[in-house]
Amino acid sequence: MQSTERTHNLEGVLGEFLKAHRARVNPQDAGLPSHTQRKVKGLRREEVAVLAGVSADYYARLEQGRETNPSAQVLDALSRALRLDSDARAHLHRLAGVVAEEGHAPDKVSPELLRLISGMHDMPAFVMNSLLDILAMNALAEALYEPFTPADNAARMTFLDPAATSFYPRWKWVAQSTVAHLRGTADPKSQRLKQMVTELNQHPVFKELWEQHEVRGKTQDAKEFVHPAVGPLKLDYHSFDVREAPGQFLVIYQAEPGPNADALKLLATSRATRAAASPGTTPAPLWLTGTAKSRP
Repeated sequence: MQSTERTHNLEGVLGEFLKAHRARVNPQDAGLPSHTQRKVKGLRREEVAVLAGVSADYYARLEQGRETNPSAQVLDALSRALRLDSDARAHLHRLAGVVAEEGHAPDKVSPELLRLISGMHDMPAFVMNSLLDILAMNALAEALYEPFTPADNAARMTFLDPAATSFYPRWKWVAQSTVAHLRGTADPKSQRLKQMVTELNQHPVFKELWEQHEVRGKTQDAKEFVHPAVGPLKLDYHSFDVREAPGQFLVIYQAEPGPNADALKLLATSRATRAAASPGTTPAPLWLTGTAKSRP
């Protein structure tokens, strides 16, 4: 019970982040002797303090949540000591409240961006916010994510929708990427994030991944799908920050010429055919309104 309560309480997330990443550092990689017997995995608190140039007591207070206002210089030193990459370093600063807060991204997508994605007839495109809510999507993206009911939030779709495990042949990889992305983009003080974590903890894999404090902010990669209408698909994706709406980002999928491009065209044709045959029963694409579906 205590473990569950700790997981749900995000107020001490800075300390949890430091502990999780301290356990990942190999003492030899940090230039420390490893011949002594160790009771903890990774680095000791005292070793992190020495590497970062702070007192052991100060670092202990950081991990325990008794010190909540570290300077940017201290955070940079801790990032070097813990061998954090750029995504994890930025997340550490955000957890400490040192970087300027981006604020709550508006749920409404600009008309200009809606026109842009609606004109991409051969590429699935959608707009998300920092909590991975899908705010708008074009017709082909709606066809791609048709197996999900509803296609409203990438994290909820991945962990709570039964369609996910058959839709994503590399489900575990998608799950890891989704949690790491959510960690890296969402405001850790957000009440909505706390509610999402409580809901998503219904899935044991999410709970395990969330406690690992992995942070990832990929801007491009390849993703595999198995769509019930067209079969296997492998698509490249690119993610772009929406400058006029901090916290929103645009995701575009693209297929290389060949079988994947042919399958994507078939998907677009199939959806258009069904829409023409049953105009009254096909749900309106989200890009017609540019707003996210209602959520708690």
